[in-house]
Amino acid sequence: MSTTPKPSVRPARPYFSSGPCAKRPGWSLENLKGALVGRNHRAGDVKARLKKAIDRTREVLEVPEDFLIGIVPASDTGAVEMCLWSMLGARPVQVLAWESFSKDWVTDVVQQLKLPDAEALTAPFGELPDLSKVRPDADLVFAWNGTTSGARVPNADFISKDREGIVICDATSAAFAQDLEWDKLDVVTYSWQKVMGGEAAHGMLILSPRAVQRLESYKPAWGLPKLFRMTKGAEGKLDRSIFEGNTINTPSMLCVEDYLDTLEWGASIGGLKALKARCNANAAALYAWVDRTPWIECLAKDPATRSNTGVCLKFADPRVAALPADAQKDFAARLYKKLEKEGVALDCNAYRDAPGGLRIWCGATVETADIEALIPWLEWAFAETVAELETAA
Repeated sequence: MSTTPKPSVRPARPYFSSGPCAKRPGWSLENLKGALVGRNHRAGDVKARLKKAIDRTREVLEVPEDFLIGIVPASDTGAVEMCLWSMLGARPVQVLAWESFSKDWVTDVVQQLKLPDAEALTAPFGELPDLSKVRPDADLVFAWNGTTSGARVPNADFISKDREGIVICDATSAAFAQDLEWDKLDVVTYSWQKVMGGEAAHGMLILSPRAVQRLESYKPAWGLPKLFRMTKGAEGKLDRSIFEGNTINTPSMLCVEDYLDTLEWGASIGGLKALKARCNANAAALYAWVDRTPWIECLAKDPATRSNTGVCLKFADPRVAALPADAQKDFAARLYKKLEKEGVALDCNAYRDAPGGLRIWCGATVETADIEALIPWLEWAFAETVAELETAA
């Protein structure tokens, strides 16, 4: 076995999952005692609570006043799907895909909707597609931050301000953490469970005036299930009640209260600027260790594209990097099991479709001190797992 000593300091909160993510510091079930449970979600005071969640979202996320914000079913996935099936087909469409979830949007657009003028611009894990190929005359679907690859777009320079198409942005692991350029985006979606550490199952849908215009001027050739319908009446006008707290289906008021709690926490520490700063500090601590450690490296090759939330790492040590892909995944799984058994890092294994490695969440609800306390445990677990590998050989 290795001679690397087991560290003595443990992370105070060993929660490094990339979704659902760590609860905010100081969180307790006691914070949810005011939840309006057992009530009809159409009741006046319940709808007011839902509207408050919308209004606080606008304030903390700094959403432009002329954008609409709604709470929708099925987390970020539901929010994206609603827009793909309701808005696409009016123009050519391009989908950027460089990680697992954006590949799902390719499946929707190309295989399910079967849009005739659809193009997927793809790249391997850790890289970005050729953004110079993005067309201003086409609709665009992309994830701002690749949750399963650790690579993000550094900015929205590849999107034309004079675009004719609409831009649908899956921002689930970017909202509250990265600089979303609202003037370049028409649809923005995310879930409560990511950067703000809320509970899952609910999605946020944010629409620009251009997105509203698309919904009211274009009717898809296919039928839409109830959960996807955002317009009503023969004229197909937007159902604006959705964006005033009148949810399409029954929400969990416990989850709503939890989301409100984390928004209040975000506001109390300094709002969006402070939330982004916490993400940046967490990621910087982890990347500094990666830069000085020869056996590990970032999955995202270009430092300008590296995420400050879901940091994805792969093994650079030649004893591991030379292994077949399945063996590398097995190595990573055994390393992770050591961390899990010690209770120092829960759910930090790489996503199932990604290369073998680690994925460590650095979002705003994580403390930098816990990232720093985790690092010696990563060193210990790696040394132990390599020693097992060499013994087996």
